Amino acid sequence: MPVRLPIVVASIMCAVLPVLAQQNADGDINALRAKGYTVTVVSPIFSQLVAFSLPKGFKTVFEKTNGDRYIREAVLDGETADQWSQMITVTGAKGLAANPNVTAQSFVERIAGGFKGACPDTYGTRALGAAKFSGRDGFMTLAGCGTVGADGARHSESALLIGIKGAADYYTIQWAVRGAASNRPITFDDATWLERLRELAPIRICRIVANEAPPYPSCVNQK
Repeated sequence: MPVRLPIVVASIMCAVLPVLAQQNADGDINALRAKGYTVTVVSPIFSQLVAFSLPKGFKTVFEKTNGDRYIREAVLDGETADQWSQMITVTGAKGLAANPNVTAQSFVERIAGGFKGACPDTYGTRALGAAKFSGRDGFMTLAGCGTVGADGARHSESALLIGIKGAADYYTIQWAVRGAASNRPITFDDATWLERLRELAPIRICRIVANEAPPYPSCVNQK
């Protein structure tokens, strides 16, 4: 059944629990979750702040800025950047918004194309469509492989890909999941992936306020 995305996104935003900004200690985060708070990660990435809800059980295991590219990876407790069953990745592409040939849709579809190149016979995709995040153009799609990886370590891999055009930069939030390998094209369960989207909400792209320190209240309190 087609997803009527503007309605879906609006309902997600309204359903989110009270938000608390990023905490550095995992113990603090878990204690706050136990009290019913939604914990939001707020990060300055190049020219803007990127904020989203960090689902329970995830912790950051890798972060790097390399010139005009930024990446941060979070996996489930007990997993690593190399051995994981689920991974949430945040990326930034500095200055890319100035390129008139790049849109949020083309940016996400280029990432999805990486899956297709890795598994042309078991590739699957489903566009969720355009959305607005803090008034910024965004596009969301699902993409994945029924089988990917080297012999002896083959698995399926699917992902929710969210691309956002910022004021100057492009950003992505990606939730990838690995499972048993299949010789058929990847399929997607709508209810499961929409629930993952709800867990990431609200997603915000905010301006950086001079001299404002964490927890960046101007972004956390953004309506």
